[in-house]
Amino acid sequence: MSEGNDQPVAIVTGGGTGIGAACCRRLAAEGFRVGIHYRSSEEKAKKLQAELEGSFLIKADLMDSESLDAMIKELKTAAGRIDVLVNNAGYNVNAPMLSMNLDQYDSIANVARGTWYLTKLVLRRFMMRKGTGRIINITSVVGHTGNAGQIPYTMVKAGLDAFTKSLTQELTGRDILVNSIAPGFVETEMTDDLPEEIQQQILAQVPLGRVAQADEIADVVAFLATRGSYIHGSVLHVNGGMYGG
Repeated sequence: MSEGNDQPVAIVTGGGTGIGAACCRRLAAEGFRVGIHYRSSEEKAKKLQAELEGSFLIKADLMDSESLDAMIKELKTAAGRIDVLVNNAGYNVNAPMLSMNLDQYDSIANVARGTWYLTKLVLRRFMMRKGTGRIINITSVVGHTGNAGQIPYTMVKAGLDAFTKSLTQELTGRDILVNSIAPGFVETEMTDDLPEEIQQQILAQVPLGRVAQADEIADVVAFLATRGSYIHGSVLHVNGGMYGG
């Protein structure tokens, strides 16, 4: 892919760690100039930026609409275009329904609100004007299977898959493709911290007998971002066989 103003730009929310960081690396390898969004993981985001030539950092709080308005203005200056938006950022609180409070619920739900608002801004300011783009929402297998102690999280992830399908219908006739990727259990810092007993319970649910690597999710993101030209409004399940959709 060409350099300068013709180089395509991909923005990855929550891009400094885990699946987001893997997506940034994979998209950079595909020739994208990558915008690494972060809220609090500044040190890790800066370290990743140093790895990826031409990449840039975008700090914003998805729970704050004014922060997102400022992010879009910054993107117009820093990039001038957005060809791919990967909505990867998420937040979770593990607690049974009867012990979770409203503030905890809102902290999870407000990230989904921010994802909706950021996508709206990116569509309006960039993709609709150009007439093309790719929007990729990272959801979760638990949005389809449910998971005890994660009710708000499962609600949000299921809602993002519905968001994908509804937005697809609103974009009829345009070359702006919207899809979800619903990973199963992925090896990240969060899963590494789980007790061995819980990890074994997870593995027992996966026919492949192992958790995914973040790179395996990023490979699917890269496919949708660069190829997959007739995949639209779909939820791609990447979970080692534990759920088929």
